[in-house]
Amino acid sequence: MKPEITRHLWELLWQEYSARVSYARTYEQMITAAGGSIANDHIAFRSLRTTVDSPQGKIKLGIDYLGQLASALGYEAVGEYTFSETHLYARHYRHSQQQELDLPKLFISELVVDELPEAIAQLIQQTVAGDNLLNYSAIINTFDNDAQRLVKQLQKIFTRPWQPPKRSIVEKVNAVTQYGAWVLLHGYAVNHFTGYVNRQNTPEYPDIDITARGLAKLGVPMKAKIEGNIATGLRQTATEAITEIIPVLDDVTNSEIQIPWTYAYYEIAERYMIEVEAGKQELFDAFLGQNAQQLFEMTRLGVGEK
Repeated sequence: MKPEITRHLWELLWQEYSARVSYARTYEQMITAAGGSIANDHIAFRSLRTTVDSPQGKIKLGIDYLGQLASALGYEAVGEYTFSETHLYARHYRHSQQQELDLPKLFISELVVDELPEAIAQLIQQTVAGDNLLNYSAIINTFDNDAQRLVKQLQKIFTRPWQPPKRSIVEKVNAVTQYGAWVLLHGYAVNHFTGYVNRQNTPEYPDIDITARGLAKLGVPMKAKIEGNIATGLRQTATEAITEIIPVLDDVTNSEIQIPWTYAYYEIAERYMIEVEAGKQELFDAFLGQNAQQLFEMTRLGVGEK
């Protein structure tokens, strides 16, 4: 697929995400007002590792689903991460022309549903059983000669493909896995974009520490701690998650009602040179499992409501 299609898709997702997450717009305004520039280090998505029946046969909902689309967009998996305590697994993807085309990395995670208590796993599977997953291959084949329409159709993949979940199911799942409840509510919507501190190019905000303090001074609620350290090659922090009004189904009437729930946060990251072999250094271009585990918690209900 042509790289400009990939770039345009991420631009559309950014427009949608930044319209919802005001902290991302604040960051953009703060950096550009200081004469700096904005670059995106990576985009993160969440999913559920489970299988559902469809007219096309059994379909996997997790990383395999989004990963195949990533491959079609020119990405390849280059790292994997396991989070046993929270039953999560993740891969990160890098575009074959990342440097030349200035394309972000992708960080795609999944909840291993089969590892959850049986009752909770059944509630999740019950909710997603009526999925309406879009066939990205059919989309590409149908609109390949019309780039603008193709990107618009691909954008629809990054939504919730199943019906709104029942309120009681969301609450029961959340008590065991806040990640699982989040995916039931938001599906494949962008979990976060990431401002790349190395590319800010402004002496007013030379590093992640000063950048985070600058956001806090503008009233953006920030994570208290910066994860990682220079020696490991990556430091990351994030805003708190915004809260939105989300549709769910009432358990008694089965009609649609709305409840407040966390959506997304905005992350910032700074990368450093690390020694890859004696006398040779490279800019660290991967992720750190411990950092990611801490940032997963930013969508826990209540974290973004302090």
